Amino acid sequence: MTEAEISEVIELAWDDQTSFDLIEKQTGLAETAVIKIMRSELKPRSFKLWRKRVSGRKSKHEKLNIGC
Repeated sequence: MTEAEISEVIELAWDDQTSFDLIEKQTGLAETAVIKIMRSELKPRSFKLWRKRVSGRKSKHEKLNIGC
């Protein structure tokens, strides 16, 4: 991936309103691939904070967002 593509993935992942399903549609990367990119590109503390914030968040998982 190019730096621009990685930057786009990180920007989409940071956005609370962008679900992992939408990221996959736009970039072709599944949630696990996005997590790997975030882990490798962010500082450890930033990754942990991001991971804690998005884990189980309905807006990041369209399947959980159906009832809202």
